[in-house]
Order: sequence, then C-alpha cells, then structure tokens
Amino acid sequence: MSDRIVRAAAVQIAPDLTGRAGTIERVLNAIAEAAEKGADLIVFPETFVPYYPYFSFVLPPMLQGAEHLRLYDEAVVVPSPETQAVADAARKRGVVVVLGVNERDNGSLFNTQLIFDADGSLALKRRKITPTYHERMIWGQGDGAGLKVVDTKVGRVGALACWEHYNPLARYALMSQHEEIHVGHFPGSLVGPIFGEQIEVTMRHHALESGAFVVNATGWLTEEQIQSISDDPKLQKGLRDGCMTCIISPEGRHVVPPLTEGEGILIADLDMKLITKRKRMMDSVGHYARPELLHLVHDMRPAHPVQRVENVHDLTTPAETEAEDV
Repeated sequence: MSDRIVRAAAVQIAPDLTGRAGTIERVLNAIAEAAEKGADLIVFPETFVPYYPYFSFVLPPMLQGAEHLRLYDEAVVVPSPETQAVADAARKRGVVVVLGVNERDNGSLFNTQLIFDADGSLALKRRKITPTYHERMIWGQGDGAGLKVVDTKVGRVGALACWEHYNPLARYALMSQHEEIHVGHFPGSLVGPIFGEQIEVTMRHHALESGAFVVNATGWLTEEQIQSISDDPKLQKGLRDGCMTCIISPEGRHVVPPLTEGEGILIADLDMKLITKRKRMMDSVGHYARPELLHLVHDMRPAHPVQRVENVHDLTTPAETEAEDV
C-alpha cells in the first residue's frame, strides 16, 4: 500500500466576467494561495477561463449572438500566453493544476480540461465529449482520445466535466485506467439548490465505485455578476446556488466539509492508503468485474474531420483499423 499523502485544494471563486485576463489573474493568485498552504494539487471549476457561458442558460438563441461572439474573443487557445502563465505557475510552485477553459480551435469552441503537471508540462488536454442541453449551442464535442488517465506528481489523475459523470461508460473508461484521483468540474451558481445536491450524490458515488479520491470544484457568481447577466428576477433564480465544491474519499465520505456558497479554497490531505482499503473490498475493474459478461469498447483514436491520403493504399477505414488492432 502507498504511504503517500497528497494535499489537495479545490477552488471555488468567481471568474472575471469581463474577460480572460482578469480571470487568469485570479487563477494565478489562487495557485499562489493554495501552494502557500502546502497544496500539491489545485483544481479549478468548469470552463473557468474566461467564464462559464451562463448567458446561454437564460437567454433565447436570438439574443445570444453578441455574448457568444464575445466568448469567442475571450476564449483560450492552447497553447497560448495564458496557458504558459499557468504552466509557469505550476512549475514555480511544484504543483499539479487542473483548469477548465473555453478553448478556441479556429471556428469552434470546446469545453476543455487542462492538466498541468508539477514541472509545468501539459499532461492532458481533453474536451467534454457531450455538451449538455443549452451548452450544445456553444461547444463542439470531444472524442475518446480525451478519456485518458495521466501520471502526474500526485499520482494517476483522470477528469470529467459536469454531466459527463452521468455517462457511466465514460466514467468506467477512466476507472479501467486505475485513476487514483478523479477531478470533477461543474459551473456552480446554476439551476438552484437541487444542482448542488445532485453533484454531491454524483461525486460520492463515483468515489465509491472507482475506489479513488474525488476533488471537485464548482464556480461562484456574486450578486452583482448575476444581475449583469440578467435583470429578470425570475431568470436570476437560475443563476444562484448549485455549488458543491468538495473532496471525497474512496469510501464516499467528505474529507472536509463541502463549500456550497461564497468564495474559498478547500484544503484536505488525501491518505492514498485508503484506495487499497476500498479496492480490497470492491475493485470494479478488477476482481469485481465480469468482462466475459459485460465489457466496454473504448475508441481512443482522435476524431478528425478529414483523412488526407497521398494514394489509395494510404486510405484505411475504421473497420480496417480495428482489424489491425486485433
């Protein structure tokens, strides 16, 4: 059993709704604050840079154009000076940073999770595989290549965003790669109190099922920010509550009390021995699995809209590729 102790930080703060520069500054300040408290791993909310597209939840399509275009202007390119600033901070402090961003890739936006290792390298860039409901008008879809667990200074880390956690096969894909720390991202300040309740159930269940620690961060909006998004009191109700920043043990327990309102940084020590303690009883991808009855097929190839060939012999179909793998 591992005797490692990992100090994790889950950050619940408000973005700067005016643009990415202000939000990146808040990210760097939070990294410094958490590192000063001894954090080895620092987790930020879903698409925190420049901000989650709250407008898409409360505005009808015909009124979203200006805000959607502004999001394009403020979105993050990977790599860019903004990602380099975060990488430099991770390297300077010797910490692993998991950051949610709106990623711009030419004419498309994606809900992207970035994992920076403690040496400043980008260990993983993954895109949310299925945006939810209103989000489908904002972001494109990711692919199976992003369902990947990576080795970092703090251990094997996997990540999913928001309602990806309601896709059990996506979670199983990460569990099968033996993640030790699972990172969850949600927007926060959305839907209402029921959203926070659902997040808690979801994070605790994944911890139990995976036998991993879960570090989850949700965002926060100030009252002034809510009013800037909509001046309709009825719509403002959909931009409050819904926060559940939490750190869960492999036994499904809160390591520290969750943060459900306001800004703050949760800090908790993760005793990695608890992973083996849990999996001794139930390893869902090991001795508790029944692969002869049920198994997952995970296509890990990156999805490309064009396959460029020089001659007909270079052209392969997905079926042919699968046959070669067998």
